[in-house]
Amino acid sequence: MAQPQHIPGPAERLARNDQAVVLGAVAFIVLLSALYTVMGAGMNMTAVEMTRMARPIGEPMEMGAGTPWTAGYAGLIFLMWWVMMIAMMTPSAAPVLLLFSAIKKAGSQPAKAPLLSLLFLSGYLLAWAFFSAIATALQWWLETMGLSDGPMMSLSSRALGGALLLAAGAYQFTPYKHACLSHCRMPVHFLTVHNRTGLAGAVLMGAHHGTFCLGCCWVLMLLLFAGGIMNLYWIAGLALFILAEKTFPHPKLFTAAAGVLLCLAGSYVLATAF
Repeated sequence: MAQPQHIPGPAERLARNDQAVVLGAVAFIVLLSALYTVMGAGMNMTAVEMTRMARPIGEPMEMGAGTPWTAGYAGLIFLMWWVMMIAMMTPSAAPVLLLFSAIKKAGSQPAKAPLLSLLFLSGYLLAWAFFSAIATALQWWLETMGLSDGPMMSLSSRALGGALLLAAGAYQFTPYKHACLSHCRMPVHFLTVHNRTGLAGAVLMGAHHGTFCLGCCWVLMLLLFAGGIMNLYWIAGLALFILAEKTFPHPKLFTAAAGVLLCLAGSYVLATAF
């Protein structure tokens, strides 16, 4: 007698196509975040308009006072930062996310692999929510001190912009930078050493990996203050640089070369600031 044909259920179909599910979710998240960033939702101008009006570092435009800081406006600025971080950092997290999914698929509960992977991604993005909260507070402080051009959301001091470039260049040579970058570049080692089980474990692992990524890239992200937070050229350039730093061979040479270029750029900006 012929055996009845097995028809896979939804959970089994998801488990068989876990990488497609994860990549599809990543692409969807990045697309929505990029659209939100480009449209400048809630801002006075879109990112496209701000990019067109961008000026050299430290040269503000005479556009009058910026938007007053209220609780609602602060929340909007936090959301702007976080969504922008999601659009910039999620692509560079894809390799470790896919490896995590493959490991969970080979485990005792393969049907949960897509869910665990999305929880891992959620934990990773929570780390960048923490950075976004700090960046929001820093933006408020800079505007309060008159060091930021409120409407364009960029530094109004050329000297401060040059100093920020120098700081970013110097950080490229620190042991902390290289330690965090090595964790980002070796996902197998990270997932082996910091393995956790369960749904909460997936979130914690994602947050842990996000913390290493944050330690690697936080100074680079602060460069958005120099070039303009909503300047699409700076957003795309930094996102591509971070992706290259995590994937290109010879990471120490790549990081050192970037550090030298940043220091040279900072020195030039400082030299022309006075």
